[in-house]
Amino acid sequence: MRSAPGADAMALLFLALTAALLCFWLLSQPWRQARRRAALRAKAFPAAWRAILRRNVPQAARLPADLQLRLKRQMQVFLAEKSFIGCAGQVITDEVRVTIAALAALPLLGRARGYYPKLHTVLVYPGAFIVDRVRHQGPLQMQDRQVLSGESWGEGQVVLSWDDVLRDAATPGRGHNVAVHEFAHQLDQVKGLANGAPWLGSRARQARWAVVMQQSFDLLRARLAAGEPDPLGDYAATEPAEFFAVASERFFGQPWALAQAHPALYGELRRFYEVDPLLWS
Repeated sequence: MRSAPGADAMALLFLALTAALLCFWLLSQPWRQARRRAALRAKAFPAAWRAILRRNVPQAARLPADLQLRLKRQMQVFLAEKSFIGCAGQVITDEVRVTIAALAALPLLGRARGYYPKLHTVLVYPGAFIVDRVRHQGPLQMQDRQVLSGESWGEGQVVLSWDDVLRDAATPGRGHNVAVHEFAHQLDQVKGLANGAPWLGSRARQARWAVVMQQSFDLLRARLAAGEPDPLGDYAATEPAEFFAVASERFFGQPWALAQAHPALYGELRRFYEVDPLLWS
């Protein structure tokens, strides 16, 4: 039994309208996201969150007034878009969320780079956590057990030890910050695997970055081999991805030491993050 010509036309019209609405919804996503984020940034920052910042993240108070405001606005978007999950009995409270969000917002202060676009979940342990790794050595398969304070996964998760986050946030001058370290990995992982070379927007900048990073990496290894001190330390010398993440920690926590020991590296990080911690540390 055939349908009437009018029914066929109505069905085709319905399909065309549905396809048009779907295209409009997909194409308007960036606009709707930008509008939603602007509304989040425009909200008043809760007084309870300000108290947590004062108590747990003293570095926030040392920022210039405009960067303090930007930090809070970036935090509001981050907190609205990312999920937090407690592991091994860790309870997720506003203190946990706000403290971690403040540290995640530090690398976002200077540049409109999105809000860690691949990241959707922050997993929080009470303290250091154990990870089992399978290591291949020739035909042999070895089981490695590591105790970690943080980890960044390319699938969209960051894992953090709350004890380490709190300690690092309270003492920024130590230059160690597990949250900044792992969120730097997330910036590196936006383009794929972390390799210490986040996307910079142009081939010329990418080429300059590669030269400076390699020279600084080689200098660090030479100093360590000679028994000389370097603010980046041993872990930064393990591989380029860790070098970038540790350098980011020192950039925000010990900028004076990093600028003195690795001036070219400091310059590249200043251009990448588009802030200069030497001005407010």
